Amino acid sequence: MSRGDDNGEGERQRDAPEQLALIRETVRERKARQPRAKPRTWRGAEMAERLPVARVLVDKGLVHLDRFFDYAVPAAMDEEAQPGVRVRVRFGAGEREGRREGGGLVNGFIVERRADTDFAGRLAPIAQVLSPEPVLTPELLQLCRAVADRYAGSLADVVQLAVPPRRARAEKQPSPRRPPKPPVPEPGGWARYPEGPAFLRALADKAAPRAVWTALPGPESWADELARAMATTLAVGRGALAVLPDGKSAARVDAALTALVGEGQHVLLTADAGPEPRYRRWLALSRGAVRAVVGTRAAMFAPVRRLGLAAIWEDGDSGHSEERAPQPHAREVLLQRAVTEQAAFLLGAYGCTVEAAQLVESGFARPLAADRDTVRAVMPRVRTAAEGDEGRDPAARSARLPSLAWRTARDALERGPVLVQVPRRGYVPRLVCERCREPARCAHCSGPLEAAGAGTALRCGWCARETPQWSCPMCSGTRLRGSVIGARRTAEELGRAFPSVPVRTSGGAHVLGSVPGRPALVVATPGAEPVPEGGEGYAAALLLDGWALLGRPDLRAGEEALRRWLGAASLVRPQGEGGSVVVVAEETMRPVQALVRWDPAGHALRELADRAELGFPPVSRMAAVTGPPEAVAALLAGARGAGLPESAQVLGPVPLPVREPGRPRNPGDPPPGELWERALVRVPRGSGAALAAALKTAQAGRLARREGPVAHVRVDPLDIG
Repeated sequence: MSRGDDNGEGERQRDAPEQLALIRETVRERKARQPRAKPRTWRGAEMAERLPVARVLVDKGLVHLDRFFDYAVPAAMDEEAQPGVRVRVRFGAGEREGRREGGGLVNGFIVERRADTDFAGRLAPIAQVLSPEPVLTPELLQLCRAVADRYAGSLADVVQLAVPPRRARAEKQPSPRRPPKPPVPEPGGWARYPEGPAFLRALADKAAPRAVWTALPGPESWADELARAMATTLAVGRGALAVLPDGKSAARVDAALTALVGEGQHVLLTADAGPEPRYRRWLALSRGAVRAVVGTRAAMFAPVRRLGLAAIWEDGDSGHSEERAPQPHAREVLLQRAVTEQAAFLLGAYGCTVEAAQLVESGFARPLAADRDTVRAVMPRVRTAAEGDEGRDPAARSARLPSLAWRTARDALERGPVLVQVPRRGYVPRLVCERCREPARCAHCSGPLEAAGAGTALRCGWCARETPQWSCPMCSGTRLRGSVIGARRTAEELGRAFPSVPVRTSGGAHVLGSVPGRPALVVATPGAEPVPEGGEGYAAALLLDGWALLGRPDLRAGEEALRRWLGAASLVRPQGEGGSVVVVAEETMRPVQALVRWDPAGHALRELADRAELGFPPVSRMAAVTGPPEAVAALLAGARGAGLPESAQVLGPVPLPVREPGRPRNPGDPPPGELWERALVRVPRGSGAALAAALKTAQAGRLARREGPVAHVRVDPLDIG
């Protein structure tokens, strides 16, 4: 029996190679019978009689290829190959015996049909029209060109941001019929602002007002007011566009606008919708079936027809800065659209950035704010508490709270939920004067001073100059201190201090949209604060570890801290209803005083004056050049030869921290283990276009000549130290 089994196994092993050979031969025969798809070269095909040349933007994001290329239009494609449609072309083809052959198939967009060409040789024909849908309109192309020039990027990269990937099934479906105009809404909450009704009347008269709006505190009012401005624009037959920093705030404006004008008047463009629904909604805008859009930063390029209002909420949020090249900011894109398309512009926030203050100071926009009596009536009571002041209360010590904050939370929990804001983990401290808390800055370029280690001299984070003996210009102090780093285990500590109260957390990957209006402790990181249900707001808010926000090594640290505090405090009930806010920070700091007085515009104007004196953005324009040392040096040298303004000041380069393997890497960060440098180039504001052009020309030349490693260029960087 065993012998028969052994023989059978041996026969199966001998037959296996033969069976595999038969299977391979069968597969070859099937492949041979199947017709192979030959690349479309249209060799010898008849060309279009009228406008036989198509100027094409190929999908190549390299700056040295940032131009249009001419292709011949076959007669069979004459009807479909119209400006704005997607095509496939052969890029890099060579000329052989009077024909254009070879090259790889790449996607592109037809931008123009012409009767002739400047190219001396024979043109390669278009290989395929991918879709007859004209998605790249002349207005959108003009906007993308302006954004590419401002940020020293390529047009193809910007078009990739502006036009979403094609979804064939969505294109085959017809867009809904455009709904009738909605009625003009009542002013609603805009009546609380002296200039609010006039702004709405200007929108109703199809004018183009420009305003910087400092919104009154309240958990729901700002979304309704923004929706009313959009509804007023829709009521007169013009388009409206609102860009929000995240999906949570976009959903609130979407709900408010739907409640005002009903379904079908606008679309919501966020990443949560999915690729195909987003493209379907984008097509509805491009086809003119819908005239309004609410969305996150990708919506800044939305093809709204007859744009009448371009609005942005919380322009200081980093979510408005695109991470992909050339990294444009939604505020600047909407400003460009407002000027080019002669539309109204509305920049709204609880706080006020220095860029917003400059728009008002330059006369480009008018301030839109409530009077002081109205502000005092709706704002909560704001008090300060010093760090480390736990008092004599053992419960306050166990929660690591100052006694004032602990008592405020204890009393407020009898009336409703209490918000506890804690900074995100990982903030790096910067050095400040131990006596007056003035940031330590370089005497040469006013950059932030850093300490590389114990016993080492201070070094500037911008120009790398050392400062062996530093003294504070404000109080002549010579001792420095660092700020608090990271967030504490606040939820666990509060749970021990208030054992009978539920504790909820919001932040990171787990962000709550709303919480019940019942008594509870809600611990949230900045920007992740949920809205209490019922519309009453929080009974109190504790803003902990203020130094972790104020001590960030960034020029915007004070502005960002105030913005985060105002966002949290705006969710608290008015002081007439018992609402109270306690901020744990030094009360003499400028952002803290601005919060106590609820004066974000005044804080922004003072910041703008300081930056004007020191030459900081936005009074000046800056570009960051990062990469390997030899690449940074070569790019800067090329920029000088490419027309870099004589007024340009190069700060640095300085070495960047070497990243450890396994840590998250953001776009533009050095690879793990590699030593990169960063240099900052600063010019007066009127020379910003020349700065971008010189850097782009130098980058294009190095790429065309393939001169070593590539340096990365970012115009208007968010983080400059």
